[in-house]
Amino acid sequence: MGWFEAAILGIVQGLTEFLPISSTAHVSLVSQLAFGGDAGAAFTAVIQLGTALALLIYFIKDLWRILKAWVLGVFGRVPQTDPDVRLGWFIIVGSIPVGVLGVLFQNAITTSLRNLWVTVAMLLIVGVILWVADVYSARLATQDAADAAEAEARRPRRAITDASAPTPVAVGRVKSLTRMTWRDAIVIGLCQAAALVPGVSRSGSTTAAGLFLGYDRPSAARYSFLLSIPAVLASGLFELKDIGGQAINWGPTVLATLIAFVVGFAVIAWLLRFISTHTFRPFAVYRVVVAVAVAGLLIGGVLSAGGA
Repeated sequence: MGWFEAAILGIVQGLTEFLPISSTAHVSLVSQLAFGGDAGAAFTAVIQLGTALALLIYFIKDLWRILKAWVLGVFGRVPQTDPDVRLGWFIIVGSIPVGVLGVLFQNAITTSLRNLWVTVAMLLIVGVILWVADVYSARLATQDAADAAEAEARRPRRAITDASAPTPVAVGRVKSLTRMTWRDAIVIGLCQAAALVPGVSRSGSTTAAGLFLGYDRPSAARYSFLLSIPAVLASGLFELKDIGGQAINWGPTVLATLIAFVVGFAVIAWLLRFISTHTFRPFAVYRVVVAVAVAGLLIGGVLSAGGA
């Protein structure tokens, strides 16, 4: 692999890792269309270390707070009911499925599942699921707003004018991470494991699961990012052993990883701002469009399905 190819694929990795559109699929597609061959599972996994580093630095304060609370919780210095202690346990528990299934199906993940027809199917299916999840989340938010307006309208006038009167706190349908449960952590963890199949998208599957479970968009995305750190680090470090051969060497791989880090850091900041006022539906549409385009290229013989 040359330096130019590595630089381009590093940019692609950084741009697509945190968007719910599947970085693995895009790296594979760009490498085939622009450079005539799949970059390979090892290269793809290793350059994800760059985007994992971007996550670590971007969320360093959150991660330190969670880790500190979790350690203190283990030694009984902080109650297990503390939100950060619970979030630490949820990240650990949610990371188990992807680790177990990644080991059990490692051969299929690096060979047969890299078939582009599998990627097309996953791009399309998860795109539809993401759209439905976003619509469902918006409906929950609308219902919460209507309930709040109705409760305010029924509130006694005296209470409204009396500053000392307590304001009732309603627990709505839409949740933040402080209301996460063990069930939710396990479900989202299982959905992260689905992203072992190219085309699914780690952020797409976990974010969609979060939306279906009732979390608001920023909370779903934030937990998706935090949950991905252990899995991406473990996968990238495991695949380091396969770097250094004739087809994939250290220099271009390091370059791609550094570029992925810089671009990925910028994408994290942009995406968290974007979803605070926008929906995930543009990404769902994009997935469907790419799936149809890739299917056309496969049928026309421009792309080879691969995945032997």
